[in-house]
Amino acid sequence: MKWKIPLYKVDWDKEDVRTVTNVIKRGMDWAIGPEIEEFEQSLANYHGSKYCVVFNSGTSAGHAALLSLNLKPSSEIIVPSFTFIATANWPLMVGAKPIFSEIEEETLGMDPSYLDSIISKKTKVLMPIHYGGMPCKIIEIKKFAEQHKLILIEDSAESIGSTIGNKKTGSFGDMSILSFAGNKVLPTGEGGAVIVNSKKIYEKLKLIRSHGRQINSNYFQTNETPNYISLGYNWRMSSMTAALGISQLSKLDKLISKRRKNAQYLSSKLNKHSKIILPFDYKNHKSVFQLFSIRVTDNLRDNLMAFLTNKGIMSKIFFEPVHLSKFYSKNMNEKISLPKTEKISQQILTLPMYPSLTKNDMNFISDSINEFMETL
Repeated sequence: MKWKIPLYKVDWDKEDVRTVTNVIKRGMDWAIGPEIEEFEQSLANYHGSKYCVVFNSGTSAGHAALLSLNLKPSSEIIVPSFTFIATANWPLMVGAKPIFSEIEEETLGMDPSYLDSIISKKTKVLMPIHYGGMPCKIIEIKKFAEQHKLILIEDSAESIGSTIGNKKTGSFGDMSILSFAGNKVLPTGEGGAVIVNSKKIYEKLKLIRSHGRQINSNYFQTNETPNYISLGYNWRMSSMTAALGISQLSKLDKLISKRRKNAQYLSSKLNKHSKIILPFDYKNHKSVFQLFSIRVTDNLRDNLMAFLTNKGIMSKIFFEPVHLSKFYSKNMNEKISLPKTEKISQQILTLPMYPSLTKNDMNFISDSINEFMETL
C-alpha cells in the first residue's frame, strides 16, 4: 500500500550522499575502511564510553554481546516481553534461557519491582530496553543488578540520544546495544553496535565480529598470515555504512530536537481525548521519540488503526507480547502471565513520527483521529 503518511522517513542531505560517494569512488577499502574506527570512536565519545564495536545489524550486535560473556547453557537472562523479538531471541542464540519480566506503565520499560519475583540462582544477566526512545527506570534496575551481582546490558536500539538528567542511555550498563536500522533515530539502513568499557570484552567482540581472526592490520591490505584464535562470524559493517553513520551522527542532536518538537505538537492536538494516553517524559527522563506510541483504551485501538489505514495514515503495533508469539507459546514449558504487558500491548498504537513530519501532516493525523473519536 502507498501511504499518504508513512510511519517513518529517513532525513538525508547532500553530506550523507557525499560521504558515501567518497568511499565508493575510492575504489577500495569498502570493508574495514578508516570509517569503521572513526564511527566507533565517535559513538563511544557520544556515550562517554571507552570502546565501541560496530556490526552489520543490531541483532548481530546483541548476539555478539551475549557470546562475549561465555554464559553456561543453564544461565537465565531477564528480558521484557514488551520488546522486539530479537531481545528475547538473543539468550536462546547462546544456549541460555529468557525469563520474561513485567513492565511498568510510566516508561513502558522493565519493572524494577517485579524482578525479585523472577530472579533465581541461574540468573546472570538483566537486559532491559528503552522503549520507543524513552529511558526506562534504568537507575533502579542498575541498583538491583549491583545488589545481585548481575551483568546489566541495555538494549538501547531505540533510544540513541535519550537521557536521564545529563547521562545518556547506553552509559548505565556493562554493555549497551545500538541499532541503526532504517526507522531508528540514527539510521544507516542496517547496522548496530555494542558500547562497552571493558577492554577484555571489547577485544572479544572484535574477534566474534570477524571470524575469530586476530590481526593488527586491514585483512584486505596485508599479506600477513592471520591467526584464528576463536570461533567467529562475518558480522562486519561496510565502510559505506559507517560513513553514512558518521554523517548522521554529526546532526543527531538536531534530528532529535525536531522529533521532540513534532511529538509536542502532535500531543497538543490529541490531549483532549480521555480515551487516548499520550507518551510523555517521565520525571527527568528525556525521550527521543523514536516511536510516538499512544495507548487507546476501551478496546478502540484496532478500530482506530483500521480507520487510519483507510485514510492512508500508517500506524503499527509495537509490540505484541513476545511470550504470546507462536514460537514462544509453543516452546516455553511454563505458562506465563504478564497482565500489564498484555493490557498495554492491546492498547498500544504507534503513529507516524520523524524529523521531517510537517504540521500539515500532523494536522491530518490529528484531524483523522478527532473524526474517529467523534463517531463514538
